[in-house]
Amino acid sequence: MVNKRFDPKNADKLLNQKRKRSLQPEKVIDYLQVSEVDTVADLGAGPGLFTIPLAKQTEKDVYAVDVEPEMLERLKQHADQENIKNIKLIESDLEHIHLAEQSVNRVLNAFVIHEVGSIDRTIDEMKRILTPGGYLLLMDWEAVESESGPPLEIRIPSKEMESTLKEHGFSTEIFHPGPEHYAIRAQKEER
Repeated sequence: MVNKRFDPKNADKLLNQKRKRSLQPEKVIDYLQVSEVDTVADLGAGPGLFTIPLAKQTEKDVYAVDVEPEMLERLKQHADQENIKNIKLIESDLEHIHLAEQSVNRVLNAFVIHEVGSIDRTIDEMKRILTPGGYLLLMDWEAVESESGPPLEIRIPSKEMESTLKEHGFSTEIFHPGPEHYAIRAQKEER
């Protein structure tokens, strides 16, 4: 059986310059349509590749959720170095997110959905914490061979993920920022 979870000992790989150039955190924020009045949850935040720029974009709270305390500690160190005060660290798995119902209007789930035990439960949780009309941006590795990323057998094809989000009541729009990745912007219904 393949270990699906990223090893926190390799956290530096998540912040290297090549990865930053490839994933372009600022473009991710544009896809998610984050403004200064948005409250955001970064699910699977890791050491903060996306969390730090999200916190700079909004004046509201950014909840950095990760199951690994080591990752959250690294993120705290980065936030302290940059004097960022609006990041709230939450140690939690993504199938039982420790946030109140409808507590955020933007959710980022970047490159971690393939690691969860239950995709359906995780999507239900993301939907639960989102306000009506709120946006989710789900990014992951396309199910194609590539030099980096998780093993092919645990990757979820973009069309399959888009279909699953629609089954959970989201309207969706899919982007391919590169041949190895996909991004799906999904909106929770207004009611």
